[in-house]
Amino acid sequence: MIELFTIFGKGGLVLWYFSEGGNLFKGAVNDLIANVLLQERNVTSFPHDGMTVKYKLDNELDIVILVVYQSIIQLAYADKLLSEVQLRFRDLYKNAIESGLLLSSGPKVFKNFDGEYNRILKSMKAAANKPADIVKPRTFQESAKSKKTVASLIENPKAAEKEKENNKSKAAVPPPKTTSPPTSPQSERSNAQSDEDEEVARNLEKLRKRAAGGDKATSPKVTKEKAAAKKGKQPRKWENGGKASDAAVLDYSSPNQNGDIDTTTESREDNFAEQHRHLIGKCAGELQGIDEQEDFLPEDESEEEYESTVQAAPQQKSWFSAFKSLVSNKQLTAADIAPVMEKMKDTLTSKNVAAEPAEKICESVAAKLDGKVIGSFSRVATIVKEAMRESLVQLLTPKRRVDILRDIKQAKSEKRPYVVVFCGVNGVGKSTNLAKITFWLNENNNRVLIAAGDTFRAGAVEQLRTHTRHLNNLHPNSVQLYEQGYGKDPAGLAASAIQIAIERQIDVVLVDTAGRMQDNEPLMRALSKLIRVNEPDLVLFVGEALVGNEAVDQLVKFNQALADHSDRDATPRLIDGIVLTKFDTIDDKVGAAVSMTYITGQPIVFVGTGQTYSDLKSLNVNAVVNSLLK
Repeated sequence: MIELFTIFGKGGLVLWYFSEGGNLFKGAVNDLIANVLLQERNVTSFPHDGMTVKYKLDNELDIVILVVYQSIIQLAYADKLLSEVQLRFRDLYKNAIESGLLLSSGPKVFKNFDGEYNRILKSMKAAANKPADIVKPRTFQESAKSKKTVASLIENPKAAEKEKENNKSKAAVPPPKTTSPPTSPQSERSNAQSDEDEEVARNLEKLRKRAAGGDKATSPKVTKEKAAAKKGKQPRKWENGGKASDAAVLDYSSPNQNGDIDTTTESREDNFAEQHRHLIGKCAGELQGIDEQEDFLPEDESEEEYESTVQAAPQQKSWFSAFKSLVSNKQLTAADIAPVMEKMKDTLTSKNVAAEPAEKICESVAAKLDGKVIGSFSRVATIVKEAMRESLVQLLTPKRRVDILRDIKQAKSEKRPYVVVFCGVNGVGKSTNLAKITFWLNENNNRVLIAAGDTFRAGAVEQLRTHTRHLNNLHPNSVQLYEQGYGKDPAGLAASAIQIAIERQIDVVLVDTAGRMQDNEPLMRALSKLIRVNEPDLVLFVGEALVGNEAVDQLVKFNQALADHSDRDATPRLIDGIVLTKFDTIDDKVGAAVSMTYITGQPIVFVGTGQTYSDLKSLNVNAVVNSLLK
């Protein structure tokens, strides 16, 4: 049963609608617009409160055709109904929309479409209810068995013998002419033995020749190997192992003024603080965005110049070269767009965008281009460029902005610490980037308590202890570390750290957790318990910028595990934001940012770009988009 069928413009004006009941399902339509159309996610159906919403775009007229029906009903003809209504609506009202009659007369222009819709709906229902053609089996009279007679079924021994003799005579082959006398079984055995002896002799001869040639060819090599073996194991020489000027920094055994060897921790920390003193003051305020690279189509280059450049360089392998097949004054169709989208998909996947997001992005751009009327090549380049840029910018722009400094001030006014939990797989740099974020918070005059919740990995507590000493040397008495050693419950440890932060009036609590693979069920349950018990303000997933399809699997399973292990009646707490690490190692392969944002819909809050505490930036959407499209 169709609850609502409507046609509205992309500006929001309803042109025509048909409703079975009094409810217009405003919430379902608004959710579709907010979560699918504005996010440019090309989905076939959108579920909402027991209803299924399907839609079809007409890019030439800038309208949306939409149907809402109960999810319990399998409306098999929904897609075909949308297509038929679109074609009929275009035939009737295309001139009225393009001429601007809608602006002067309003939606009453389309009031006569009720009859056309009812006729199309009736034909769709009739086609759906029509029984399928049933293939009837052959009757006995049509089968080969019915053609046999009783006489053919009776077995005649004489006839069978005669037929057998005829077959033998036909299959007989005349014997070959030979002068050798007939051989006995004993002679056959002797011939076989002689053949075998000859074969053995030939193999021995080949083996002797090979050994004779191999000795001459390999004897110098064997001699060298023996000589090398006698010398013993040689020490390995490491290339790029450092400079001579680094020796003074790395040598902690140099004598002090009294002539004694000074190996105390204080001297090392003073040395570290002196080397990194220049970092102080670099991260105050909002973080800088990653450097924006050159646009894939420079602003000072006109479309005509770019067209001549592409035509003069047929060997260019950019995905813009696929536009040449679209040069004509016509309306774009799915068949015209498919080769360009295939090339664009290959470009995205080559830059680390996971397969599923790359395919969805291409489908979104194709849906936006379908039906557009193009003129020259410059028009094609402009249309595709803008469509692709809009889709990627819309995808990377978060639904909500995470302003940590503002939220910390809000938490201070409530006289409680602002709590952040870091999670992620093994080896992505959680502890290192936690230290970078701590330095940034110290630069903005916030005191931080680090909770050593990684009670699983050997050396995790010592690593945080070292970071704490270093950070306190740069900003004295700004960082504290709460630890309970190894083998403790991370959820209880985090709760104790938050309580101590309240007592000491510390501004921020950063909870480090153990690295865990997304399919490690016990550790995922422990992480869910930590989040459920402590209710942090922010849950950050730390992921590498190096990964492609693996990023999708990690995020999906992390979110799924957090949802599965949450309280039954409570809303599950999922990942709130992403920290993208090792961004300085990927050049223009920035696709992991697209994959992670697409899967979670959550913003990339921090981007790690180096080894020092100040190498922390925010995501620059334009820089990522330009890197993907250049």
